Amino acid sequence: MSPENLNLKISIIIPALNEAPTIASVICTAQNAKNVEIIVADGGSSDRTADIAQSLGVRVISTARGRAAQMNAGAASATGDILLFLHADTLLPCGYDSGARLALAKPETVGGAYSLKIDAPQHCLRLVEIGVNWRSRFLQMPYGDQAIFLTAATFDKIGGFPDLPLMEDFEFVRRLKKQGRIEIVPQPLFTSARRWQQLGVIQTTVINQIVIIAYFFGVPPDRLAFWYKRQKKNSSEN
Repeated sequence: MSPENLNLKISIIIPALNEAPTIASVICTAQNAKNVEIIVADGGSSDRTADIAQSLGVRVISTARGRAAQMNAGAASATGDILLFLHADTLLPCGYDSGARLALAKPETVGGAYSLKIDAPQHCLRLVEIGVNWRSRFLQMPYGDQAIFLTAATFDKIGGFPDLPLMEDFEFVRRLKKQGRIEIVPQPLFTSARRWQQLGVIQTTVINQIVIIAYFFGVPPDRLAFWYKRQKKNSSEN
């Protein structure tokens, strides 16, 4: 993408499932930009997620449940030149639109994401942020909670998100890395601390690393997803 194309349309795709408490603030923050469309890919919410999104003037599509399926469906219905995948509990930074366009205008850059901040005060979460931002910049491995973006053409070229119950963003970024450089926008987004608070910071970090290592060693994603959900259930019962 050349610097002359800094006004390209951005399609923001938000996979959502029962996100009524957060979806309004996520959408309103994303609307504070130029030449963007917002698509909420709802996976069958039983709360007011879809109604809230529609009341804010964004497009809502109903999809099969599963983050990969929801994001792929959103991408299929998007009309923008750039696709940005945003979690439904994450607030984009001011100027995120120009940040994405400038990043993709750089030679060799095929995609990008944002630096991460977690919206809770615990000191241990600052260590998580440092680790995430280090991994993103030096290993070129941002994850889905950092709002991955790329051109629609590149998305099609790498085949979209793999149909996996877990690790879909990890595998997606691995494919993207083969196409070129992944730029990390320095302006941080703010993501919810709920998943760290649910299990605890140490346990969440350990579980995530076990899943990644097991995936590398060929453990089937279905089995990993079952184990991961069981860990979450056990923690919620304790």
